[in-house]
Amino acid sequence: MSLKVAIVGAGLIGPRHAQSVISNPSTELVALVDPAPSGNETAALLKTNYYPSVAALLTSPHRPDAAIVCTPNHTHVPIAKELLAGGVHVLLEKPVSDTLETGRSLMEFAQAPSRAHLKLLVGHHRRFNPYVRATKSVLDSGSLGRPIAINGLWTLHKPASYFAPPGDWRASRTRGGGVIPINLVHDIDLMHHFFGPIVRVQAERTLPQRPSPPHEADEGAALTLRFASGVVGTFLVCDATPSPHNFETGTGENPIIPKSTTGRDADFYRIFGSDASLSVPDLTRWSYDGSPEKSWAHPLTVDTIPLPDDAAPFDLQLAHFVDVVRGDAAPSCSGEEGLRALIVCEAVQRAMHSGQPVDIDVDLLSKSNQ
Repeated sequence: MSLKVAIVGAGLIGPRHAQSVISNPSTELVALVDPAPSGNETAALLKTNYYPSVAALLTSPHRPDAAIVCTPNHTHVPIAKELLAGGVHVLLEKPVSDTLETGRSLMEFAQAPSRAHLKLLVGHHRRFNPYVRATKSVLDSGSLGRPIAINGLWTLHKPASYFAPPGDWRASRTRGGGVIPINLVHDIDLMHHFFGPIVRVQAERTLPQRPSPPHEADEGAALTLRFASGVVGTFLVCDATPSPHNFETGTGENPIIPKSTTGRDADFYRIFGSDASLSVPDLTRWSYDGSPEKSWAHPLTVDTIPLPDDAAPFDLQLAHFVDVVRGDAAPSCSGEEGLRALIVCEAVQRAMHSGQPVDIDVDLLSKSNQ
């Protein structure tokens, strides 16, 4: 029997999720929810039912088994709670929320005994990207030896139209906007996926390039990171500079951002291990394999890691969501993991504005993280 799925939010990403639901033989798109007048038009294009609110959906003949929430960050928690209270499984777009307090309240709400059977996943879809899956496979195989460090980049230029209504919340830090919760959160989650939890951050703000007001959200920062595993890292994030060094340009994942023509001029991760290093997305592995010793006096051996496939991450994420709902898989990115990424992003913002390093407790509910 098909899983009945509703999409909540008809903005940039909602219709993309809807296409995955339509194309998956195990799911049926039963409704689109959005209060905006344009929501009805989008629902018609998707050939599905339209409702202006979650409340209207839950009392309708098209009540779903599961829902994908694709609304502005500050609305994530109340909408997810409303759906869970109605007995609906939830895939919640990242980040979990715009504040730690509300994010924690959602975890507590979802874990209540009366709702423990319901699944709450966070949409960090890049875990399903073929470049990420290839990188994770290399790390898990031990091919790099012991991981030592990572150097990362997410740098590009967002146009003025990105911040135009109804997307003007993206320019407001108090409404969950800015490059840290919108973009860096992806990379934080992937670094957790690769190396485990981050336990310390330090950050220096980049020079602002946009007028304030209306732009009050952060545009970028240079970070240093320490992981519980002992791995250390540096990361530069900025959404106000022309650059090919970002996930989207390197992988071609986002159709509105042109992919690099060579793949080698858009690297965004360099991972260093005791036996080899790896650059991503060109997936080039550098080592002294075949040399009599590991020494700078010998030429490096260069290998290229193949991609596992070209499957679309949103499609794989949806298939995983279905498996989790049916009890056939454990969540790749649970609500707790989504909260962990949010905690680090909040710590980055504190470090940016205080000028001091911030320690992060691996206990998600620890008061030291507040």
